[in-house]
Amino acid sequence: MKKLLLGSAALLMAGSVWAAPLQDVAERYTKLVLAIGQHDANYVDAYYGPPQWQEEAARQKRPLKELRADAGATLKLLAGQQGADADDTLRIEFLNKQLAAMQAYIDMLDGKKFSFDEETARLYDAVTPHHTRAYYESLVGEIAQLLPGSGPVTERLKAFRQQFVIPADRLRPVMDAAIRACRERTAPHIGLPAQESFTLEFVTGKPWSGYNWYKGQSRSLIQINTEFPIYIDRAVDLGCHEGYPGHHVYNALLEQSLVKGKGWVEYSVYPLQSPMSLIAEGSANYGIELAFSEDERLEFEQKVLFPLAGLDPALAPQYARLRRLLSKLSYADNDAAMQYLDGSFTRAQTIDWLVNVQLYPPEKSAQRVQFYDTVRSYVINYNLGADLVKAYVQRHATANDPQQARAQRWAAFRALLSSPRLASGLR
Repeated sequence: MKKLLLGSAALLMAGSVWAAPLQDVAERYTKLVLAIGQHDANYVDAYYGPPQWQEEAARQKRPLKELRADAGATLKLLAGQQGADADDTLRIEFLNKQLAAMQAYIDMLDGKKFSFDEETARLYDAVTPHHTRAYYESLVGEIAQLLPGSGPVTERLKAFRQQFVIPADRLRPVMDAAIRACRERTAPHIGLPAQESFTLEFVTGKPWSGYNWYKGQSRSLIQINTEFPIYIDRAVDLGCHEGYPGHHVYNALLEQSLVKGKGWVEYSVYPLQSPMSLIAEGSANYGIELAFSEDERLEFEQKVLFPLAGLDPALAPQYARLRRLLSKLSYADNDAAMQYLDGSFTRAQTIDWLVNVQLYPPEKSAQRVQFYDTVRSYVINYNLGADLVKAYVQRHATANDPQQARAQRWAAFRALLSSPRLASGLR
């Protein structure tokens, strides 16, 4: 196969775009992601393609202006291409949207500013809904009714939640049990690669609470940040989100189905600021609900996790109700990030919003602002992504029988995780 040259001038023949094979376009895209990663160490979240491509990117460190021109030229190569089947059509759409997001991110690295909503549209193929402070305060009023004592809701919430902190010396057995249960609930519905595995580490000093570093060959490093208290409900959240059926499964299925199964090299690299992230984070968050119904989760936490953590199981039902109400404040995170990044809020005002509107743990509020500083509008991928994935999956669950409907949800979820579908394709 003719090697695709990197210079944009080589892409034109007799005044028209050369009809490059799609695999050559995919290789070019992959190398561009690696090249941008030389300008932002956080951009390449995972890579398990040819090592020499990564070495080449590090050796050359091409300027942003050249990379943007190359991304534009690569987009032109895709113009007018027709897929041989539905998957091919989705693949072309994937590359188009990923490359367009790449151009926007290069512009941002070069100093261009977008509004929050424009940034999410360009980078993640989606725009989050927004709500007023009064909307969230009505939810805070509901939460206040569940909490004992008097005084500010944030203080009462913090005091109440102290009963549900996992002791440091019990964190590993609790997390091991949670991840094991998440895997047991995933495995019957998703055929996991035989060699899949993960390593669990505890770390500090990070702007996130948990992270999955995918290493290729169905292996992951899962890190949990222990800098701040970890509440008992986070065990299932992190076990599902970072592991099963979340990031570990998503990356393993992409590698198994698309990289190895179809030879689609573009899936050997994962650029963080791209539409892929909405599917990745959204499926990881929805995967919690898919793996555990509310009743199943309560039973598991009450019978297994609370005793392992040395907590009072009698308090589990009340804490579950609180968790469900707190989840309704999720979009306050997006609004905090928007106001902060668009310049409407100072850092102090953002922390006030996080603590008093979102009821974020006060000791973690500065860490959350650091997260906004680090990945900006990325926050929409967790809640909006979960809602879009949930709606997409549930549209495929048409059976009247609850068990059949659940099997249909799992089947749709697995198909999504193994496909090139992005946010626009979920609507």
